[in-house]
Amino acid sequence: MAEDRALEPSSMKKGPNQEQMLRHLRRAQEIAIRSVTMGHHPFGAILVGPDHETVLLEQGNVSTVNHAEAVLARTADLNFTPDYLWDCTLYTTVEPCAMCAATQYWANIGRLVYGMDERRLLDLTRDSAENPTMDVPARYIYAHSQKAIEVIGPIPEVEEEIAELHRAFWRRLPAP
Repeated sequence: MAEDRALEPSSMKKGPNQEQMLRHLRRAQEIAIRSVTMGHHPFGAILVGPDHETVLLEQGNVSTVNHAEAVLARTADLNFTPDYLWDCTLYTTVEPCAMCAATQYWANIGRLVYGMDERRLLDLTRDSAENPTMDVPARYIYAHSQKAIEVIGPIPEVEEEIAELHRAFWRRLPAP
């Protein structure tokens, strides 16, 4: 039953290995770079199937309201069943904000892997009007929910790569 699976502890699901996580986070970083070339903020996300190999969706940041993770989760919700999504993994360059974490929750995507945490992003963006980063960890959102969404991150092996892209991007903006 789908309801039972949504409440199943994530530890019962076989997760991705380190090589898979690094490869998928680097692909999300490529999407973040592409977002910048398209005039958007440097965020990228991908959805990977239960086999931990198949990339189902890719999404860069669209706007201040249409973040990569939220757009991806909404698209996933339209294209896959909740039961299937529970066994999928959302990879994202930066820990999802409260809006994106909640959208992942409602889409029933059962695992999150991120490269850099929201606190570090806040340190890099400062009080930028273009990205008023909230200091609300995704783990906090999920700890106050009814689903055992597994969270893995930050991932030290890619964290600095992601931070450097953000450092370069946010440096180009005038100081507040």
